[in-house]
Amino acid sequence: MAATLRGSCLCGQTSYEVEDAFDYAMNCHCGQCRRTTGSAFKPMGGIPIGKLRLTAGADDLLSYGKGDIRDVHCGRCGSLLYSIVREGAWAHVAYGTLIDPPSLAPQEHIFAADRAPWAPITDGLPQWAGHSGESARLD
Repeated sequence: MAATLRGSCLCGQTSYEVEDAFDYAMNCHCGQCRRTTGSAFKPMGGIPIGKLRLTAGADDLLSYGKGDIRDVHCGRCGSLLYSIVREGAWAHVAYGTLIDPPSLAPQEHIFAADRAPWAPITDGLPQWAGHSGESARLD
């Protein structure tokens, strides 16, 4: 059985638990992830939505997005907690909100073609122009 990891927003109003059973982990450089995090990329882990459970603040969430991607934020402080993707069946948990460290570190960079020009990728992980395995490798 997988360990349970705890996560929280900045202000502490919203918290969650997630199984330490991420199927994949990556750094996303798409424009939506850069804007929602305010950073060069979003480190995240992908997991079936049923393995994520809100423990506080569920009544005060902000959900935003277009199409198949919805970003879920704390309604008070705005911290991005996770994204709902793949027809609502998966969560991309924002690794920066985890209190406990996940056992799976990011394994690749996706949407590296859209990366911020001031933030070079230097870690040696595979880089994909778009989604991994569905686009050209850039490295």
